[in-house]
Amino acid sequence: MEDIIKVQVADKTHLEYVDTILDTIEKAAKIRGTGIAKRSPEYVQQKMLEGKAVIALCENEFAGFCYIESWSNKKFVANSGLIVVDKFRGHGLAKKIKKFAFDLSRERFPEAKLFGLTTGAAVMKINNELGYRPVTFAELTDDEAFWNGCKSCINYDVLVRTNRKMCLCTGMLYDPELHKEEEAIEKKSLKKPEKENIVVNSL
Repeated sequence: MEDIIKVQVADKTHLEYVDTILDTIEKAAKIRGTGIAKRSPEYVQQKMLEGKAVIALCENEFAGFCYIESWSNKKFVANSGLIVVDKFRGHGLAKKIKKFAFDLSRERFPEAKLFGLTTGAAVMKINNELGYRPVTFAELTDDEAFWNGCKSCINYDVLVRTNRKMCLCTGMLYDPELHKEEEAIEKKSLKKPEKENIVVNSL
């Protein structure tokens, strides 16, 4: 039997999944033993209502998620909270969600630099394929609101001790200025991200 996972921009019809999304993110962080910048249900709801979140569903079952944040007066944009439910892993869903969020970010904030902090090798690989490159923290946003979000991470003391120069996360950055030729070609066929489907085998 085959099921179809739909990746799409989240909206008000998906608010019922907020608690499930946050629980899934928190449990995954505990299992990996990594830090996480916690977000409130109200924050995730706002992202959905603003069209700045991506959700993956298999029928009506939650499968994955990611959201967009802008910083430093929209000069920097981060795709955060990437998560895929265990049972839906192994089908390239994380990459599909990340690419969808990347395209949505480029559409909404075409001049912004995209960045992220991660400890996961899989996410680093996906970011690299999208054009992100490892950078020092000094090249990322200096928006205090962003760095304050790290206070809920178990590794925050490392960030403080190094005067915000480094932590256990790797900083990665996509600079549109370095990809102008590629984007000039892409813009000719650029259109708003639409739903994308992934066909998976179910037991």
